[in-house]
Amino acid sequence: MISPRRILAIMKKELLQLRRDRMTFGMVIMIPLVQLLLFGYAINTDIRHIPAGLVDQSRTGLSRALAQMVEATQVVDFTHVYATPEEAEKALTVSEVRAVLIIPPDLLSRAVRSPSIGAAPPPATDMPAARPVAQWIVDGSDTMIAAGIRGLRGMPLGELFRKSVNTPVPTFEVALFYNPEQRSEVNIVPGLVGIILTMTMIMFTSAAIVRESERGNMEMLINTPVRPIELMVGKVIPYLLIGLVQVAIILGLGYVLFDVAVQGSLWVLFVVTLAFIGASLSLGLVLSTIAKNQLQAMQMTVFVLLPSILLSGFMFPFDGMPVPAQWLAQFLPATHFMLMIRGVVLRDAALMDMADGLIWLGAFTLVGLIVASLRFRKRLD
Repeated sequence: MISPRRILAIMKKELLQLRRDRMTFGMVIMIPLVQLLLFGYAINTDIRHIPAGLVDQSRTGLSRALAQMVEATQVVDFTHVYATPEEAEKALTVSEVRAVLIIPPDLLSRAVRSPSIGAAPPPATDMPAARPVAQWIVDGSDTMIAAGIRGLRGMPLGELFRKSVNTPVPTFEVALFYNPEQRSEVNIVPGLVGIILTMTMIMFTSAAIVRESERGNMEMLINTPVRPIELMVGKVIPYLLIGLVQVAIILGLGYVLFDVAVQGSLWVLFVVTLAFIGASLSLGLVLSTIAKNQLQAMQMTVFVLLPSILLSGFMFPFDGMPVPAQWLAQFLPATHFMLMIRGVVLRDAALMDMADGLIWLGAFTLVGLIVASLRFRKRLD
């Protein structure tokens, strides 16, 4: 017969055990809290304040007024000004900006005013050909940003540009680079490389040290002449090779199944991926020195994986997030890698164009290895 008394005794035991396991108890509180904060404040599906460039070939008061009216929509912020469309396209390739507004030199001739209300429209032969007043070139690899810019295509400009009623045309022409068909797979496949590597690399190495303790191998390692830094590096290198195999599988299947080809150099792709795998593995080693068992290591992996998915730009445009969320995302290796892997795969970005991200990942890896080595030595003491 089932005894409520015995059930209550087991419940009391589990609650006491949970209270003593501070790591698990902390995860119970922190995971829902972090999810609430991320989804409530950091995640923003409304496209706002996207960094954009401006090429003003007209250089008139009318062109400045046009730029101000576009910026007043709050969809874009003109953070950079370029002299030529060629400079703007290069900036788009390295993700310095996500879109560029090119105002042509014949802006005034494109501003065809409509006839007065009630008057008969002039004959079609007497009217100049109606054309868009300017052109957007957009990084189409992010479909959400592309959709936001395309929303400005028919933007009403009030009395600034009143087009003939006989020849309605869009206010802006929009040219989508890198993903003109707007296929979501083009954006997702390179992003999945970052998410899968984050999950597997941190998961593998976060259990590396605690696994040695649980299997009784820690005493053997203590009695060997192996130094802590040598142990850390030795545990990282095998997973570097595993990570590269995973990248080959993801991108290979992405090409076969979804026709997403690597546009850039495979050598650049190798260097960028190696830097990210090293950063992820070093983070996993640090977590491994904190966790007391493999369950705690798995919990901490989830704690890192969730912000990496939501804040790195994989699901939502990074540039559309609030500034505090962007600051937090800068500390995640996945944020830097997401930008670089998409730059190589989709835009044929050069290695020097991603120097800042590579330096950051390299420094993160070095600091992670040092911290893990110091914490491991402390545990040995």
